[in-house]
Amino acid sequence: MNTEAYDVIIVGAGAAGMMSAIEAGKRGRKVLLVDHSKKIGEKIRISGGGRCNFTNIHTKPNKFISQNPKFVISALNQYTQNDFINLIKKHNIKFHEKKLGQLFCDESAQQIIDMLLLECEKANVVLKKEVIVDDVGKKDEGYFITTNSNQYIANSLIIATGGLSIPKIGASNFGYEVAKKFDLDIVETLPALVPLTFSEKILAKCKELAGLSVEAVVSFKKTFFEEGMLFTHRGLSGPSVLQISSYWKLGDNININLAPKLNLFQSLESKKKLEPKKDINLIISEILPKRLAQIICKENEVNGNICELSSKKIKQLSDAINSWAINPTGSEGYRTAEVTLGGVNTNELSSKTMMVKKHPGLFFIGEVVDVTGHLGGYNFQWAWSSGFVAGQYA
Repeated sequence: MNTEAYDVIIVGAGAAGMMSAIEAGKRGRKVLLVDHSKKIGEKIRISGGGRCNFTNIHTKPNKFISQNPKFVISALNQYTQNDFINLIKKHNIKFHEKKLGQLFCDESAQQIIDMLLLECEKANVVLKKEVIVDDVGKKDEGYFITTNSNQYIANSLIIATGGLSIPKIGASNFGYEVAKKFDLDIVETLPALVPLTFSEKILAKCKELAGLSVEAVVSFKKTFFEEGMLFTHRGLSGPSVLQISSYWKLGDNININLAPKLNLFQSLESKKKLEPKKDINLIISEILPKRLAQIICKENEVNGNICELSSKKIKQLSDAINSWAINPTGSEGYRTAEVTLGGVNTNELSSKTMMVKKHPGLFFIGEVVDVTGHLGGYNFQWAWSSGFVAGQYA
């Protein structure tokens, strides 16, 4: 078996892996970047409907979930969203803000992949595709990886193999297995930014309304998101539901306000005085999409003129709209999850360098770490920032 020596080996050529390779290469390090896939950066390519929501102009630490919420501060300060925006501009990639600070390519996510590959080339990174890593371990002062044909050794090893989300593009538990081998603690992993599923009764309602989108506030305990919510054949989706899925715990309710701009009880009570002969179905249809309004009125057994409804009935109807409490039975799982919650415990890593405290020269970056961003470009920014940082020290 051949043995090849490098200064730095990076496993995983996704967003974080490529970023760390570029930065280490710029420092004159001899860098090997390996990936099991034939196509590099698939998650970048499919993200944002093929346009890649590559960062968010409002990036700050409170947009990330981790057992140690302060862990992200150092990396986000060392490489900010503006640093990545400047890189995009340098490559003349046109972009736009969609909403809520989310930045997308005007043309295609492929432009981001091409940019990163070009930067890798400029930094003399050796990229090997379709490489299956059979073993990883310590060797002398450094680390080794073995593949079906070769052994590679280096002083530094960076694991950037992502999480478990979207297995059809090659997601695997490789990074967690390596972490276990080096005796690192792993925070339980769960699908995040994922549609939620429900029992038959609620599912029937979702199916009946499939394709309908409403602006809603979806909350879990003290956390809430006000964005679009989508009824689907499988349950509920849309940005507000994906966001809350990262916080929701199995067995607990989520709360949905379908008319967040309105205190419905007060509004209906005054309607009762002002327009007593107005039909309740019609009133609710002016607030919510007609199909949804009809279903809610039917479920709550309200019909006829508003003057005929007791305050108790109006309260019941208002609560069904302003505070619809439902109990998800689960999520669609890793198949459709955008990211993985949990991962390598940040207590094991230096927040300044991303290096494992008890194994100098070993780094974990990106999604494999217990850092999960909100929806809207934050997870890519974590990849760029954590990758940049590791590349300065590997």
